Amino acid sequence: MRVTVLDYGLSNLLSVRRAFERLGAGVEVTGEASRIAGAQALVLPGVGAFGDGMRGLAGLGLVEPLRAAAAADIPLLGICLGMQMLFEESDEFGRHAGLGLIPGRVERLDPLDIDGAPQRVPHVGWAPLLPLAGAAGFSGALAGCLPGQECYFVHSYAAKPAQSAHRLADTLYGGRAVCAAAGRGRVLGCQFHPEKSGPVGLAILEGFLRLAGG
Repeated sequence: MRVTVLDYGLSNLLSVRRAFERLGAGVEVTGEASRIAGAQALVLPGVGAFGDGMRGLAGLGLVEPLRAAAAADIPLLGICLGMQMLFEESDEFGRHAGLGLIPGRVERLDPLDIDGAPQRVPHVGWAPLLPLAGAAGFSGALAGCLPGQECYFVHSYAAKPAQSAHRLADTLYGGRAVCAAAGRGRVLGCQFHPEKSGPVGLAILEGFLRLAGG
């Protein structure tokens, strides 16, 4: 299995690459649009602001090739900012259009917990992953994760899928359920960093490879 990891200037490429290589996958890191159509599996990592991420993709001519790849059923995994950009839009520092591969939008985390007390934003640290029953898409990628196992999160915004079937897993922050994983067809997004989440994260990446045909 060969994984194509997209480099558009806003991602922690080394840890993502090492995680897939540890699982025995070949890894190509590229910012070239021409490499997308022939990929076996695509990974869109990312850290930073939504608008900057979309500008980075657009500047390299990656937006339409990514949409075409998803339409052609090429498996695609978005990580952190990469997951958020799979959605239709975000209100981070203004309104920005996303890739539109999963219906829904991205909104800032609530600055108050469920009891009305101030809570830190961004959400940084380990939090439980709670797979949802009846989820569609790449939910099988989460099969190796037991409910409540913790993954590593760093984010100030979170996706809100428009359709419940696309919401694959939640986490809890301030007593509220926050979307931790989403998917539609062969497009999967993880708000957490599986490459930094120890054995459970590797199990999820292995599940992605397995469902992608590796």
